[in-house]
Amino acid sequence: MNGKRRGQNGRFLVAALAVGVLIAVSAVKVRAVLFEFTDDPGYNTNAPAGELANSGWQYEGFWSTSVELSTNLYPVGEFLGTPIAPQFFVTAAHVLGATNDVFIFNGVTYHPVAQFTTLDSDLSIWQVAETFPYYAPLYTGSDETNQPVVVFGRGTDRGAPVIVDGLTGGWTWGATNWVERWGQSTVSAVTNCGWGVGDLLRCEFDGDTGSNECGLSYGDSGGGVFIESTNGVWELAGVNYSADGPFSFTAEGSNAFSAFMVDAGGLYEEVERGTWELRSSMSPIPSAFYCTRISANLEWIRSVINYDLGPDLQVGSVQRTASGFQISISTGIGRVYYIQSATNAMDGPWSTIISNIPGTGGIVTLTDTNAVSSQPRYYRVGLSQ
Repeated sequence: MNGKRRGQNGRFLVAALAVGVLIAVSAVKVRAVLFEFTDDPGYNTNAPAGELANSGWQYEGFWSTSVELSTNLYPVGEFLGTPIAPQFFVTAAHVLGATNDVFIFNGVTYHPVAQFTTLDSDLSIWQVAETFPYYAPLYTGSDETNQPVVVFGRGTDRGAPVIVDGLTGGWTWGATNWVERWGQSTVSAVTNCGWGVGDLLRCEFDGDTGSNECGLSYGDSGGGVFIESTNGVWELAGVNYSADGPFSFTAEGSNAFSAFMVDAGGLYEEVERGTWELRSSMSPIPSAFYCTRISANLEWIRSVINYDLGPDLQVGSVQRTASGFQISISTGIGRVYYIQSATNAMDGPWSTIISNIPGTGGIVTLTDTNAVSSQPRYYRVGLSQ
């Protein structure tokens, strides 16, 4: 033993998100959410509930890609993407894709007609021919550091333990399963990786988030990362990009492997192609995953979707009045809308309470007079024509 503390064998990692591709920051792009708490492949495969209800699961769709490079670094698969406007969704650019692929959201198939990328990040925005019934709000703050996040991805099972000095320091990425899962983490820092990558949110696998703490693995790329805003709404703050690694037991990098580590101390990590550095410290060295920072790319995102938040298909505010709940929606000229309500935002059922609402190009305010004030109430707006 070298005197450093390591994770005990009794600690378990819950499957994490990962993408499985080498990137410019000497990390591995990730594909599946992995956990310290458990290796159960069925863990967190349903929408979060309780305090984490509506924390992003409802905004994730499946992006079925068909493009594959000869290097096999970019695998064909079904990654995640997040609708961010009536006809646009965002995902990781490195998972590629083409206009003959499909995006499936809430069981409905959408057909991409155009792709938009930028040299400043790994984000890719796709425009679809159809219209999404709702979409994720974007996190616009610059205070992501130390914020708790909910992370979504699809990828691998938790693999074999990584034993260093007789103790389990982490787990390898296991078999790819493409099962959607969610986990939690905390943003430890914002790091800038320069041209082509830009700002990334760094989240460490350090055991401070409880049984849902996760890391990323092969297949998690493109999944959304959500932060709860000050008004209690979970907003898209990042898109899964990469994870630390690969690792090796030798300075030459022989028999390299991908893993998520509670403590990478005693292992060599590839810091750039062909260059390996020993990780050594008296304190644990947790590995981290990285997500493209939405707030650093807002100007470009808005230029693509030409859609500042709020002009259309948004519930602007809901206020309690003596006669019920007053709902304000943003509208466009020449469009007709309807409002639906439910007491459970994830499972519904959703009921249309007001229909045939003509758009004015501005805010239209209506009242739900049938709402029961003692029950939670959720509203969404849809487009009739």
